[in-house]
Amino acid sequence: MSASLADAGSDRLKITEIFLSLQGESDTVGFPTVFVRLTGCPLRCQYCDTAYAFHGGEWCNITAVIDRVRGFGVPYVCVTGGEPLAQKNSLRLLVALCDAGFKVSLETSGAISHSSVDARVQRVVDVKTPGSNEEHQNLYDELGSLRSTDLVKFVVCGRADYDWSRACIARYALAGRCTVLLSPSFGQVAPADLADWILADRLPVRFQLQLHKVLWGDVRGR
Repeated sequence: MSASLADAGSDRLKITEIFLSLQGESDTVGFPTVFVRLTGCPLRCQYCDTAYAFHGGEWCNITAVIDRVRGFGVPYVCVTGGEPLAQKNSLRLLVALCDAGFKVSLETSGAISHSSVDARVQRVVDVKTPGSNEEHQNLYDELGSLRSTDLVKFVVCGRADYDWSRACIARYALAGRCTVLLSPSFGQVAPADLADWILADRLPVRFQLQLHKVLWGDVRGR
């Protein structure tokens, strides 16, 4: 247990939880999905709802993770955090999940390079807005590696964040590269306000609510 996340053994990762829920975001929203939540994150977004994943967790080898995921009996798997790419073995886990036949997505902050992620994995990159307090962590050059099967997400904390996101989408031609998601920060922006801003600008993005919070609120593991 004393090894750091970066220096863990070649077959181990630190896992906060593995659970079955409905996918609450992305283009597979509503599908039963197994979530593999890795421990650790170098960011501290002010709206973070998974701060319990910053520390703790249990070491688990990749084979055991695959076995636990397989036991739920569904094809969709989402590797999330924290920031899963903070653990170098997350890349091996993603490969192993794909090799096992799962449809795999990765939720990442975009603050750590994701260009080496297995091409079979759908990347969901959360570009940090100024309202997150972590805008300086964005690796904008990495946006050029996104494919049409990937998604990029902006969590909007207010009108200023919306305007910033709109400019970022245009600057990096994101709408022509992949699916762009805009979400209201839970409890900070009225969903109807964000919807109205998108409609007024005819912005080529997908409005997104977090389905799991609509159904279950902030209950952990749902």
